[in-house]
Amino acid sequence: MERELALEFVRVTESAALATGRLMGRGDKIAADNAAVTAMRHAFDTVYIDGVVVIGEGEMDEAPMLYIGEKVGAGTPPQVDVAVDPLEGTNLVAKGLPNALAVLAVAPRNGLLHAPDMYMDKIAVGPRAAGCIKIDLSIAENLRNVAAALQKKVEDMVAIILDRPRHAHIIAELRRLGTRVKLISDGDVSAAMATAIEDTGVDILFGIGGAPEGVLAAAALKCLGGEMQGRLVPEDEDERSRIVQMGLKDPEQLLTMEDLVGDKDVIFAATGITDGDFLQGVRYAGNCATTHSVVMRSMTGTVRFIKATHRLDVKPHYVARECPASR
Repeated sequence: MERELALEFVRVTESAALATGRLMGRGDKIAADNAAVTAMRHAFDTVYIDGVVVIGEGEMDEAPMLYIGEKVGAGTPPQVDVAVDPLEGTNLVAKGLPNALAVLAVAPRNGLLHAPDMYMDKIAVGPRAAGCIKIDLSIAENLRNVAAALQKKVEDMVAIILDRPRHAHIIAELRRLGTRVKLISDGDVSAAMATAIEDTGVDILFGIGGAPEGVLAAAALKCLGGEMQGRLVPEDEDERSRIVQMGLKDPEQLLTMEDLVGDKDVIFAATGITDGDFLQGVRYAGNCATTHSVVMRSMTGTVRFIKATHRLDVKPHYVARECPASR
């Protein structure tokens, strides 16, 4: 892929974030997701790629989708796989909570796992602990190995995990071991990324979240030098059959970074919608809006943070809907 595409992909995530930002705290996650999907779909039309969506969004929540198999881009080379989550954290936007993002990852064709929309068990760390995790080891063993790599005590580490009943036993074990625990309500792509960004203070991610989000997180960690391992968690025989239909012979296969993101040339982009651990949310002032984005490329290891000001009177398509206060 040409490196100039990186900025084009940022424009796509910026469009989704700008379309969604005014809906923060309105309590309507479906409207927010719909705005993000529509804006991202239209923005892709201007990008010179022949893209196929291999990781879509929304099926589990019956929300609007950029669906798996959908063609995106202007239809010209290069041929690429596209993973999208136009609104990572629908509940976060609806409630005005931190760490909502517009996210995408792009790789050459067949470079991303075609993960079905189901659950995935995950463990993730940043670059200093890459090579030290194994999803089949106990929580205690993984913590000790990562602590040694980070030159920390287990008691000084921070583990991040979705606050769900299914994780009660993991949370209890982390607390028994004395590890500090950061519980999150939603948004495990940003949580996985946080393990690889020093200023967040997060050391390791555990737990079960969405499989599509797992591939997106793995793409980000590949760019950042981190590591993720996963295993799909089908809930019934239909989901097990779907895994096989999408290319995995063993539904319970251990998924390494190479399985999740097989190509060395991956571009990942994200724009903040609400304020988060490493990206600011969308800011509005008069006819202007400011966005804060990150774009990364695994081939070079380059990570760029981009702050942009957008003239909404010049680009009215960035405004999802009229603000009630201005009517």
